[in-house]
Amino acid sequence: MAKAVAYETDAGRRYMVRYRKPDGKQTKKRGFKTKREAEAWAATVEVSKQQGTFIPEELGRVKVGDLGSAWIRRQSDWKESYAYTMRSTWWAHVEPRWGKTAIADLNRVDVEDWVSTLGRSNSVASRCVTILNGILDDAVSQRLLPINRVGKVALPRKDPKARVYLTHQQVADFAAAAGERGVIIHVLAYTGLRWGELAGLHGPDIDTVGRRISVNRNAVQVGSKIVVGSPKTHELRTVPVPRFLATKLKDHIRPGIVFPDGKGGYARSPRASETKRSWWRTAVIDSKIPEVTPHDLRHTAASLAVQSGAHVKAVQRMLGHKSAAMTLDVYSDLFDSDLDIVADAMEAARLSALKQIVPNACPPGTIHT
Repeated sequence: MAKAVAYETDAGRRYMVRYRKPDGKQTKKRGFKTKREAEAWAATVEVSKQQGTFIPEELGRVKVGDLGSAWIRRQSDWKESYAYTMRSTWWAHVEPRWGKTAIADLNRVDVEDWVSTLGRSNSVASRCVTILNGILDDAVSQRLLPINRVGKVALPRKDPKARVYLTHQQVADFAAAAGERGVIIHVLAYTGLRWGELAGLHGPDIDTVGRRISVNRNAVQVGSKIVVGSPKTHELRTVPVPRFLATKLKDHIRPGIVFPDGKGGYARSPRASETKRSWWRTAVIDSKIPEVTPHDLRHTAASLAVQSGAHVKAVQRMLGHKSAAMTLDVYSDLFDSDLDIVADAMEAARLSALKQIVPNACPPGTIHT
């Protein structure tokens, strides 16, 4: 039976718990400040032994660094680009801070304090917490820990970046300034493809008669190389193509890559913020449009679709979101006009109802009997 025993230290009286492990070996845990705290812990030991859930404390002394890399390697369902980002986060942030920490010493309060002073974006902090929770959940499943003491962590407040939505005229000016690459601008702005999905297009993916583009692959830059895989959500999709764009695309149909780089391979994403004057940045400056990235044209596609009256489910399918709820969460500002529609509909219903009531009302001056 586990027993609480007092002992003296320079800081005053403390208590230890002497107990036997399931294998019969005697051990102890020191450092309790009160006898009640020690006895409560002793009771949990006895219960865990009876239930067969007892985990020796020494197993919790395994270091985070001893488990982290192995846990990341086992995440086989991650896309290569995401795996690269998570490995970078592990080596740049998590391992330097927590690598030598025992898994039993990790707790939510300490992790929250750390991410609040990390000085990085909300997404980096989120990845750090995901990694730590993954490691601890793994340790629990391996019976190295009884519970994961980190769990849900309050992340630094994220200040959303203002989205750029180009108008039809701005898209036309941008495409004109891009010259022969203008068709790329039009595809991004009117289909909502991600850059990697556009770079991964092959001739058979484009149906100019049916005015559809099949998104079958994603050619994304991972480190210094281009990795070709499935689209971001792992789901293939078909997107509609406006008639004017289908006509433009007829001249670009070829058996292989539709928009190759200068060497015939998959094109890397041009960055609007590049110091070096890329064709993208040159076109942005020459057309005098707001500073935009290729992903901003995905936002533009959503905006132009909503302006044209597209239903949220249609926008969801075009963009490849997992659900309409996600589309509404991401682009809720684009659907503000729906509130006006609701208000106008309620006003019309009210007037219609009142017109039905008024004719039956007594004229002014009528004496009720």
